[in-house]
Order: sequence, then C-alpha cells, then structure tokens
Amino acid sequence: MEINPAPWRTQTRGQDGVKRFLCYVEIKTKITSVFPFLMVLAYLFASGYKIEPLKTVVFFLGMLCFDLTATMINNYCDTKKNQQILPFPRRTAKGLLFLLFTVSVAFGLYLVYLSDLVVLLLGMLCFFCGIIYSFGPVPISHGPYGEIISGFFYGLVIPAILFYINVPGGTLFSYALAAGKLSVVIEIRAATGLLLLSIVPFCLTANIMLANNICDVERDVVVGRYTLAYYLGPKALWLFATLYYIAYLSVIVLVVLGFLSPLSLLLLLSVFPVQKNINLFFAKQVKEETFNVAVKNFLIMMILHTALIFLGGILSAQ
Repeated sequence: MEINPAPWRTQTRGQDGVKRFLCYVEIKTKITSVFPFLMVLAYLFASGYKIEPLKTVVFFLGMLCFDLTATMINNYCDTKKNQQILPFPRRTAKGLLFLLFTVSVAFGLYLVYLSDLVVLLLGMLCFFCGIIYSFGPVPISHGPYGEIISGFFYGLVIPAILFYINVPGGTLFSYALAAGKLSVVIEIRAATGLLLLSIVPFCLTANIMLANNICDVERDVVVGRYTLAYYLGPKALWLFATLYYIAYLSVIVLVVLGFLSPLSLLLLLSVFPVQKNINLFFAKQVKEETFNVAVKNFLIMMILHTALIFLGGILSAQ
C-alpha cells in the first residue's frame, strides 16, 4: 500500500540502482509490518512462550518480501494510470516485481513446510488481498475499504501468523477432520488476548492510510478513486482522532484483563505528543506538511508500546 508521498515520481533516474529500488518499494513505509512483528515478539516473550527462531526468521523474510512486492504492484499500477514515471524502465520494474514475488512465495511455502496448512490458508489470503489491493478492474485502494483492509492485515493477520507459528499446538485453536466433519476449538483467552493486542497496530496503520487519503481526496477523485475520506467528508478527521483513543483504551483493557503488565499503562503518557499531532492535522490537511503526523504517531506509540511489553516481561520473570 502507498502511505507516503513518492519523491521518485518526479526525479529518480539520476540515482544509483539501490536508491531507486528503495524508492520503488518505499522502504520507509515498511514500519507498518515491522513494528507489529516486533510487538508480537515482545508479547510472546512477556507471555512466557519459547520463540521458534527458524520459523520466525522465515516468516519475517517472507512477510517483508511480500510487503515490498505489494508496494511495487501499487506503484506500478498507479504510475500506469496516472502517466507518471517509475524509478526504472517499466520492463525492469515488472521484472523486479515478479522476482520479489517469487522470493516471497518461496519463503511462504517453506514456512508452510515448517508449520501446517493453517499458515498456507492465511498466507494465500494475504497474497490474494495484497494483489487485488492495487491490481484489477476495481482495486481495493480505489474504494472505501483501504483503511479496514490495511489495518486488518498489518494489525491482525501478521500478529496472528507470528503468534500461531511460535506457540504450542492448540494454544490458539485446534481443529480436526473426521468422518467428513471439520471441528474447530478456539481457546477463548488466547484468542481474546491476540484480538485485543491487534487493536493498536490496526488503528495506527488504518490512520496512516486515512491521513494519506484525507490529504489526497481531491486528487483521488480526479483519477476515479473514491476512498473512505471521500465518503466521510469532514467526519474523517473525527475518525482519525477516535482511532487513537480506541488504541489507548485497548491497552487499558489488556492490562485490566491481565494480558499485559501494569507497566504498559505508561503508554498513556504518549497521549500528549500524539494529541499535539492530532491537533496539527485537524488544523491543516496538506500532504507535504502534515501527513507525516500520522507516521510520527505510529512510531511514538508502537515503539513505546513494544518496549513496555518487553520490559514488563523482564520484570515478571524476575
């Protein structure tokens, strides 16, 4: 997904190959996948689970490669429609896209080999939605569901897969197929903890997308892109603020229910710089000037949240 202005669309041909590639994949936007990954690692540690190094590394590489691929697909399709340039000739850009896609598929299949078919099904869902997000007659990015889809996959699916491959079988759920009947047993407490944990990255990721679409709403309409910001109008700003408050509330609930250490309540102190950034965005919605407040809020909250979960695990182990 594209969550950042792309400077390469105006001038990149003079840069070296590595810089052009990093611009093509918009490497700075990968915070939306890396930080939920780190957050779950901290949660696994704090919950006393043993982390599986091989599965975790394979998942991370596959996740990152496909995240890069999805961004490449988005930029390749967008520049074709908008008559803008890519950092590479289109044939080279397409070749890099397919190469990275193949690598991500290889990592995904290896992870399935190391785990089970549940990972295959979740991975197939990720690949399918990652492709149709930008590709096809009616891409997801051209409708009002971008925030929900990006929040769901970055906030919930990534944490769910990482959690599932690291915990003992049956910890999250178990299933059995016998006599033509499929039975699934969900461990309520583990599933509840995972769902609540996903709220922070869900809301923060959705808000990056929402801020981007609010700033671009007039330009998007010109190219036939009718995002959630278009349908909500001025109410989109109130949704932007509300998602942050929901994220803070979820942490309070996690602590009250015993999923996180009381130390995690220190995250509430970040409400002061976060609210300041919200006010800046309410005052002006200009891509080049205020869009970055959503990225800053993401980093402020996710870095502190992850660190507090990890520290809480250290203190509880003593």
